[in-house]
Amino acid sequence: MSHRWNVIFAFALLALSGPVRAQWNYDVPFPKALHPRPDTVTVSFIGDLMMHEKQLGYDCEGFLSELGAVTREPDICVANLEFSLAGKPYTGYPSFSAPDRYAYSIADSGVDIFLTANNHILDKGRRGLVRTLGVYDAMSDSLGVRYTGCAADPAADSLLNPLIVVGKGIRIALVNFTYDNNYKPYSGWPVIQMMDRESVGRMFARAKERGADFIVALPHWGDEFKLRHSCEQQEWAEWLVEQGADLIVGAHPHVVQDTSHVKGVPVIYSLGNAVSNMSAENTRLELAASVRFVHFPDGSMEMLEPELTFMWCCLPGTLRDNYVTIPVRDFAGRRDEWLDPYDYDNMTTTYKRVTKETGIYEEDHQAGSH
Repeated sequence: MSHRWNVIFAFALLALSGPVRAQWNYDVPFPKALHPRPDTVTVSFIGDLMMHEKQLGYDCEGFLSELGAVTREPDICVANLEFSLAGKPYTGYPSFSAPDRYAYSIADSGVDIFLTANNHILDKGRRGLVRTLGVYDAMSDSLGVRYTGCAADPAADSLLNPLIVVGKGIRIALVNFTYDNNYKPYSGWPVIQMMDRESVGRMFARAKERGADFIVALPHWGDEFKLRHSCEQQEWAEWLVEQGADLIVGAHPHVVQDTSHVKGVPVIYSLGNAVSNMSAENTRLELAASVRFVHFPDGSMEMLEPELTFMWCCLPGTLRDNYVTIPVRDFAGRRDEWLDPYDYDNMTTTYKRVTKETGIYEEDHQAGSH
């Protein structure tokens, strides 16, 4: 009998306790105390949010409108923002400068933490980076949005890299870094966390010093458009696990890559694009990863296996007149809703091809080798 029905049953007996006690002298039992339940923090991760030139002509408010279960339902949502906010003129690939409203719309869609260490953050040079971080600082003050991977000065660097998020007594460190940037040479402040073992190791040391219960590594790495991870990614994953990573979630290749475990640590090599104008093979299919961190009443903690959701970025004129990213399983069997039904066929064909090549099957609801 559930607790709810125990309570209802008890109140029913209380209502009748007068006459019952007079006739049968029964005592009304109180409901038994519930066992303490563990606290859980759910964190979701989505891949590259881009703003190509064609996207500039569309309402960015709709780009993530179908992803409430991915962005809003978890306690924390993390996304890679692969553009600068350098102001006008707005430009797309190869040198991105998106309007500020795009970042605000991403936050309004439920994204809480922006990853900034990527190869396009310096597309407009130091001035563009300074302005971008200024916008994110203002958003932090007004909306509570936070970012990591870059920092404007040494004081900010120690707080933002790694970023420590705390929920229900659980401290999670986010370690974000990139293999490269597109503006060379560059050094000094603002800093961009690069993919070298000295600086990444320093962030792991900071995470431990600041009492992190779990460390999540968020590398911007890998070979573009490859569905299988590279030897370099494998070597880095092994090194990150040695440093203390509890989870590795990568970005940059613009496609979904295979997943694995390294000494028991889940590795999601690439989530793919969350939103973009790309149309090359496999670039419109992506993953969202959801991870639950559990804090038990006895003080112990556990990270559960990641749950993966395949998503599809619909281009204008396919499902709607705007860009919109959708969970694949939510729209399965709804071909008649497409403005262009052949794009539904493209989605299902791509899904079958990528799952076969990567070994990731959504029905397993977890990352790992299959």
